[in-house]
This record gives sequence, structure tokens and C-alpha cells, in this order.
Amino acid sequence: MSTTPNSSKATPRWGRILLKVSGEAFAGDNTNNIDGETVQAIANNIVAVREEFDVSVGVVVGAGNIWRGQAGAGAGMDRSQADYMGMLATVINALALQDRLERRGQATRVMSAIHMSQVAEPYIRRRAIRHLEKDRIVVFAGGTGNPFFTTDTAAALRAVEIEAGVMMKGTHSGLGGIYTSDPKLDPDATKIDEVSHIEVLQKGLKAMDSTALTLCMDNDLPIVMFDLMGERNVQKILRGEAVGTLVQS
Repeated sequence: MSTTPNSSKATPRWGRILLKVSGEAFAGDNTNNIDGETVQAIANNIVAVREEFDVSVGVVVGAGNIWRGQAGAGAGMDRSQADYMGMLATVINALALQDRLERRGQATRVMSAIHMSQVAEPYIRRRAIRHLEKDRIVVFAGGTGNPFFTTDTAAALRAVEIEAGVMMKGTHSGLGGIYTSDPKLDPDATKIDEVSHIEVLQKGLKAMDSTALTLCMDNDLPIVMFDLMGERNVQKILRGEAVGTLVQS
């Protein structure tokens, strides 16, 4: 880790990151809610990263704390309709995160793949990159704007589009990485420190949906799976420390 000649901030491992925050992370210990203290903690982590490093930050938020399209479809609802409801729910989480970031003095823009101009900018790739170049945090909402795609896929897509160096998927379960099997069911499960995209697919490791993983693999985009709520984990990763699981070709 070094510092740039024109800045007192450290040079990170990757100069632009895409952070994926699951909707469940917003709920904290609640089941279906937005916990203000937890959202503030997520915002504080992002602010700490920006204070230490010369880094551009994009964030994709999920909405599992409010609504899951698959759950609605499982209850008999039309899948497309249920997924659109989930996309709208991501905007609520995005606005909550924006509020907390701006309270900490961070210039932030919410961009939505579903047009709702009164509360968010429409997602336009070139505009998003310009915001990042102007040192603003960009929170991406609305998923991909299409049903049948997860917010993991939205995160992979946005990471590729904004030319991020890495997609960082923060979990909230405390597991902090990819395991050989489900550690909640298998006491012999062990955490994997580094693995390739193709190995994750071939071995059926529980990381993210195959569409998102394949998109990252095809574009040589590394993924880091880690515990989002672990103390200074994002900073440790950007310093080059081995945190979570690194997935790369």
C-alpha cells in the first residue's frame, strides 16, 4: 500500500469498487425492516474507506428485508410482477443509505434502472461514471430493470459497466466467505481463501447465482465474498489483506 504524490490518501488494491449490500443486511437483527443503526454502520464503513483511500465507490443494494420476488412467485403471484415489486423495494433501501451517507458529508447519487425521477436519477452508464469521476458515491437501485434477474446479477452488470476493479459482496451472516459446504449444516465445512470462477460453478459452491458469476468470469472481474459487518473489513481488503474469499480467474 502506498500513497499518491498528490494525495494524502492511500492507494487501494483496486481504484474503483462495486460493493453489493444485501437487503437483509439493512434489517440488522430484525426480520423485515430497516434498522437505522445498521444502515448507519454500513454508511460508516463506506465513509471510513473513502477517508483512508483514494477510491471510487459504487453500491448495489438488494431488498430482501422488504420483499423477495421469488417468495411472491412461490405464493402464486406472477413472477414478473413480484420481481418488479422487489426492484421498487431496492429504491427504498437506496434512499435510506443515501440519507445516512449524506449525513456524514458524502456526496451521493441514487440511480435507478426503474425510472422514478422524483426520488432518483435514471441509470445512464456514462452519467454514473461521471459521478464517480467527480468523487461521488453512486448507489444503484432497481436491479437490472428486468424481472428474473437477481440483484447479484445487477451488481455484476454494474461493476462491469462502470469498469470497477472488483465486485465486493458483503454478507451479513457472519460467515464471511465461501465454504466447502453449508457450515450451518456441516460442522466439517471449511472456508475457502481463494478459488476460480469456474471452480465455483463446477463445484456448485454457494456464492451467488450462476448468471452473475458467469458475467464476472467472462469479464475477468474478481469477486470478494466477505463479512460486511466485520470491523474495517472493506479497508483490510483494499489494503491487500486476506479477508473472506477471493474469486478470480
